[in-house]
Amino acid sequence: MSNSDKDQMKIFVTGARGQLGHDIMLELEKRDMAAIGVDKEEMDITDREAVLKYIKEAAPTALIHCAAWTAVDAAEDQEEACRLVNAVGTGYIAEACKDLGIPMMYFSTDYVFNGQGQRPWQPDDEPEPLGAYGRTKYEGELRLREQIPDSFFILRIQWIYGINGKNFVKTMLRLSEDHDSFRVVDDQIGSPTYTPDVARLAVDMIQTDRYGIYHVANTGYCSWYDFAVKIFELCEKNVKVQPVSTEEYGAKAVRPQNSRMDTSKIVKNGFCALPSWEDALSRFLEEIDYGKILRN
Repeated sequence: MSNSDKDQMKIFVTGARGQLGHDIMLELEKRDMAAIGVDKEEMDITDREAVLKYIKEAAPTALIHCAAWTAVDAAEDQEEACRLVNAVGTGYIAEACKDLGIPMMYFSTDYVFNGQGQRPWQPDDEPEPLGAYGRTKYEGELRLREQIPDSFFILRIQWIYGINGKNFVKTMLRLSEDHDSFRVVDDQIGSPTYTPDVARLAVDMIQTDRYGIYHVANTGYCSWYDFAVKIFELCEKNVKVQPVSTEEYGAKAVRPQNSRMDTSKIVKNGFCALPSWEDALSRFLEEIDYGKILRN
């Protein structure tokens, strides 16, 4: 895309103050691209009339939809409320994009799969969600594809963490101040994924017409146990991490044990692969304000 084309783009971002939306807004700012960021205070995505009015008045040239219900366990007790955000709200946003004739990017999840086996999931594998969160995110995918079948991006992501918001890395660092040992699940396998890396790829993609479903993650696989061990190793903290099974640990919502995702389509379609999860974690730990994490 030429500089003149880039200058003409205006990107609308939902969930702009969330973990991923925050970094997408930063990435757009770094590239001097026009952006309109909204969160639930400005636009309730479950209100169809408000969504259509707000987006049409903003008149963007593309939309990146980050807003979502992400409380996986709470979704089991509040599935309809979760569906209203992840599926119905996504449908309203897609309707606005259809009316404007603009492309839309939607972030989905590894939870759309059943988590069985060890083979990495392909973008065209048949989804089979195990819980409410995965079901509603997949329904969001379907509503988007129904509204704008020829100009959508669906980016399935997993195990994300970044500077903004709560995440596994921050939780481990905070808890390590008062605990010298942890029980961490070792039979769920996936890829820890750093939100600034996702943001760079998302902004690269939204400037193209290479539409479709992508699996997006930092490269390499590990368990949550491996991830925790690496966090404390890089921080040089003497913390004992005890591996436990998913069954032993217990959780309200069923978690997929196999969250390995094949990300090769990223490179096949001309984009740069994300760095390794170990590289990403090192960069995150160098950038964070450790004192601020402990205070929050």
